Amino acid sequence: MLSQPNIIVFFTDQQRWDTTGVHGNPLGLTPNFDRLAQYGTHVEYAFTCQPVCGPARSCLQTGLHATATGCYRNGIPLPDSPKPLAQYFNEAGYDTAYIGKWHLAATRTSPVPVKKRGGYRYWLAADSLEHTSDAYDTVLFDNDNHRVKLPGYRVDALTDAAIRYINGQQESDQPFFLFMSFLEPHHQNHRDDYPSPDVYRNTYQSRYTPPDLAALGGTAHQHLDGYYGMVKRLDEALGRLMDTLKSLNMIDNTIVLFTTDHGNHFKTRNAEYKRSCHESSIRIPMAITGPGFTARGRFTGLTSLIDIPPTLLDAAGIPVPEHMHGTSVLSRLGKQGAEAGDEVFVQISESCVARSIRTRRWKYCVVAPDKHPVQDSCSDTYVEQFLYDLEADPYELTNLAGFESHVEVSRVLSEKLIRHMVYAGEAAPTIVPAAAVKSGQRRVAEEEIKL
Repeated sequence: MLSQPNIIVFFTDQQRWDTTGVHGNPLGLTPNFDRLAQYGTHVEYAFTCQPVCGPARSCLQTGLHATATGCYRNGIPLPDSPKPLAQYFNEAGYDTAYIGKWHLAATRTSPVPVKKRGGYRYWLAADSLEHTSDAYDTVLFDNDNHRVKLPGYRVDALTDAAIRYINGQQESDQPFFLFMSFLEPHHQNHRDDYPSPDVYRNTYQSRYTPPDLAALGGTAHQHLDGYYGMVKRLDEALGRLMDTLKSLNMIDNTIVLFTTDHGNHFKTRNAEYKRSCHESSIRIPMAITGPGFTARGRFTGLTSLIDIPPTLLDAAGIPVPEHMHGTSVLSRLGKQGAEAGDEVFVQISESCVARSIRTRRWKYCVVAPDKHPVQDSCSDTYVEQFLYDLEADPYELTNLAGFESHVEVSRVLSEKLIRHMVYAGEAAPTIVPAAAVKSGQRRVAEEEIKL
């Protein structure tokens, strides 16, 4: 057996956390994910650090917040420095491979040059998979940038490619690091549709609508059927992956991490599907299995995508660089409270320039009213936009920003948020309180704010 574990990242796109059975979805969409969570480590409270495709991916490939690398919006290539994640694995003797959607080269439908591939040695990918392919028309580019058309539904086509790669590693004396990046359950951009496999079409129509979507509307009634069908096929692909590892006697020495880049609020919080501070946009599914993570149970520490690079390096026995912003999940297992993680920080772009903090009880968000949502990455002044008490209002239907009863809550959270912004490399801003709103609620005491 290899001395270091193989590592596979199974990365979906735009998947809500509550599509999974372990988070209460009643439709049985994710038995393989649920099993992974049950027998491995279920990261119950996982969040994106940037609810936009490219920026979230930049954080995963560098271990730095999006503004620190300059990749604060889509269309900005991953810089040459800092050293990308794959390069650490290359230097540690791993074979590195990337299959699927990249979204970090700004080449859109053109092949990605070698120097813009983040250090991955094996390559079968497209920069903007949503624009080079369709549900039954999967087009990628190989190591030599030859156009490759793969057969089958897109999820299956990418999974087949990953299985071929894994099978080819059987006799290797190198461990491998494979990043599988799917487009599903992201919408198909050119027709604003969620094309599920034909076999699942109309299977989930009017079956289950999460409470926030039921209350707010949006496009959920139009799109949930296809969205759920995509999630179902992704979970089947996860099952095929696990079966492959078992059949090749690799399962005991392979770490598999399942997660996504952000969620989906189906045009309820703004004019599209993400780019907001709400749980539906930032909360994500995450589970890990393999050496160090098998049979570790529910991990309830608040965890961000920014924690994934140090987690993967730590699990491989590779020293975690001090400049990375996250903290390894492996090092926090078995701990409680602040040591496990009780806050996550989120940067938001493209819909607005905003910053948010999520604690165990509270959600707090500020916005820069005078900044361009695409051209500007940050601001020196923000205004309070949202405050939610997630204990009393888990679906974020009552905005408490400006309520006289919650002034102290906002003050404490603004201080916490500024500390996170400074840690991420931003200048400490001025945060202007929201316009005062009278309320009949009692004032919240400072000791309650920490709950």
